[in-house]
Amino acid sequence: MTFELLAAAGSAAPQTSFGFMEAMEQGGIIAWSIFGVLVIMSVGSFYILFTKLFEQNKIMNQYKGVRTSFWRAPTIKEGATKLDKNSAWRQLVDDANAAEAQHEKMGDSLEAHDWLHGSLARSEAAINSKLAGGLPFLATVGATAPFVGLLGTVIGIYRALINIGLAGSASIDKVAGPVGEALIMTAIGLLVAVPAVLAYNWLQARNKKIAEMLSGFSTDLLANINSRGAVRPAVVTGTSTQQAAKAAATAPAASKTTSTTTTTTTPTTPTKR
Repeated sequence: MTFELLAAAGSAAPQTSFGFMEAMEQGGIIAWSIFGVLVIMSVGSFYILFTKLFEQNKIMNQYKGVRTSFWRAPTIKEGATKLDKNSAWRQLVDDANAAEAQHEKMGDSLEAHDWLHGSLARSEAAINSKLAGGLPFLATVGATAPFVGLLGTVIGIYRALINIGLAGSASIDKVAGPVGEALIMTAIGLLVAVPAVLAYNWLQARNKKIAEMLSGFSTDLLANINSRGAVRPAVVTGTSTQQAAKAAATAPAASKTTSTTTTTTTPTTPTKR
């Protein structure tokens, strides 16, 4: 009899399902709004990550052509035709040529070096500013996403306390939904913030590397223009690299052979008088 009553009570107990959708449904429009904001942050972060990574890889791959084909040309204007029209390197070359042409109209009122240096610096700043576009969004997401998730957590806990007060008891079916919603929002906020911070730091480091490459190239351009083409960087190709490696490998052997060779001298016998 007792077992039958327990079985009947167990079968009559309300069946409550718990899960992500159930917790979000209990949270209502506030929970869905916070979740939507976090989804937008995550999608925007990954979009910026992939687009900026593609843009950075394109500039770095184009730099290899600059170090070989561009400096092989007899003049800078001819070398510019070997660069992509929409590349950052072509922009620097075109701005340098335009600055040189503008300085000829100024007479001696301004030094050519100062004018060219300022024009190239302005061109570098424009390229670096374009590369840095979108990174503030990543920094904002990394800084605010945990707090957006925390807002959902606070609201979930608040709803759990209200349910406890209305029911008069802290039963699991009254508390599990709001508490589960609170924990889910915290986890989603962290999952959105951590990739954004990692992407920001990685892209920022790559931008610094590209900025150093741009600065070195503009310095070479300035030296070449001021020297009327006499000064230009050494062009390193695959063949010259292999020859340098072979020379470096044979140099120790040659020095070792030289050090081990000895000179033989014939002893002189004293003459008798």
